[in-house]
Amino acid sequence: MSNNTQAKELFARPHGKADAGASSRSNGEASTGARFLITRLRVSHHFPLSTCPGPRRTRNRFDLWHDRDRFIPMLRSRLFIRFGVAAVLGGLLVRAQAPRPPAAQYDEAKVPAYTLPDPLLLADGHRVTSRKTWERVRRPEILDLFATHVYGRTPVGRPAAMRWAVTSSTRTPGADGAPATLHKTVVIYFAGTKDGPQMTLSLALPAGKRAPVFLMPSPAAWALHGFGPNQALLLRRGYGLATFDPNQVELDKPEGYATSVRAFFAKPGGLAPDAWGAIGAWAWAMSRAMDYLVTDPNVDSRKVAILGVSRYGKTTMWAGAQDQRFSMVFSVESGCAGAGIVRRQYGETVASITRAFPYWFNPAFKTYATRVNDLPVDWHMLVALMAPRPVYVSTAVEDRWGDPRGSFLAARGADPVYRLYHETGVGTDTMPPVLTPVGDFIGYHERTGKHGINDYDWARFLDFADRHWKTAMRDK
Repeated sequence: MSNNTQAKELFARPHGKADAGASSRSNGEASTGARFLITRLRVSHHFPLSTCPGPRRTRNRFDLWHDRDRFIPMLRSRLFIRFGVAAVLGGLLVRAQAPRPPAAQYDEAKVPAYTLPDPLLLADGHRVTSRKTWERVRRPEILDLFATHVYGRTPVGRPAAMRWAVTSSTRTPGADGAPATLHKTVVIYFAGTKDGPQMTLSLALPAGKRAPVFLMPSPAAWALHGFGPNQALLLRRGYGLATFDPNQVELDKPEGYATSVRAFFAKPGGLAPDAWGAIGAWAWAMSRAMDYLVTDPNVDSRKVAILGVSRYGKTTMWAGAQDQRFSMVFSVESGCAGAGIVRRQYGETVASITRAFPYWFNPAFKTYATRVNDLPVDWHMLVALMAPRPVYVSTAVEDRWGDPRGSFLAARGADPVYRLYHETGVGTDTMPPVLTPVGDFIGYHERTGKHGINDYDWARFLDFADRHWKTAMRDK
């Protein structure tokens, strides 16, 4: 029996999921909410909804006109209440009747039969047998398939007018075994002007050396919930850290498009079926951060890794696929549409993610909600796009919503592409026990605990980076 089937069900995730009783609860909530609303309106206005306040004597039109200062506000109040009640009741009714995706499936015995697309089979039916054919033909084919059917096509690279400014640079002495640290704040102006779209890049670097750096999308609030970086450990191990808030690029909510870089750079005519989503915008911002990092004399630009957790693990995979300047990629519990096999339909599915977060993807992706086997890609192919660079996929026992086994299978499924480079990927067909890291150029582990990132994860990631980058400093 797999570790997944023995795991306890995750009770809280950033991506909420439906359960078997959700529909019945929703109907109950609608009727209860409606009764509560009507009661509150009756009490607060001190009159029944079927009557209008004021004297009941008959009035002619002239009386009403002369009393308009009293009558018109009463009329508006009555109309507002009636229309307001109708709107709220209608919203509750729609919520109660709205179709919900099926409850998450956590039984390995119920995983449907599926066939994965072959990453080494060209669109014309010929097989890839060399690195040259992979790099010139098949890799661009797969990249285009993900852009067309999942994440959307990124319409701009580095804007011609883009510039940045280092707004602060300070050095702090070392303490508790950590080296002296150089802190920098860099503001990147995407359109070259201070009143245009911009983001702030925060750096913490070991002083006195050109350091390898981990670049991480990290909203400030995430650190409070166990999703942030371990800056102290990174510095002790000889690594720098660069972070930015992806909400500066696009707010993580349906209405975030209006103030996003997507809207700023949009062409007239509305969104095309392959228009980029929020994940595409956040990934684009990672490349814009890299544009700066390659110029920083305190950064070893040949050793910039990208790391993201959950939705930003999905972002990191798409950024790493598009921009090969990133020399190492870490995807932490990214699950569906990040680094998991979606054909398994285990935990979070295409149906549930496109219902909850349609704005993350291009408009075409949601059309596969009920026909996932028609997708011309699966996520072993996205892992394969990192080749020959090192890539690491991590999961957690209690994060069944993210499908740990599916993530392992996606990592394993990329092995044939790494063999083109005479490199070993995961190097095993069997999912390893919990707390047992495996892999050479494709790393994988499943740890104990819930969704997020912890010190165990960070230690394994830095071990992996040490091995590939030959970083000298080790944590004591």
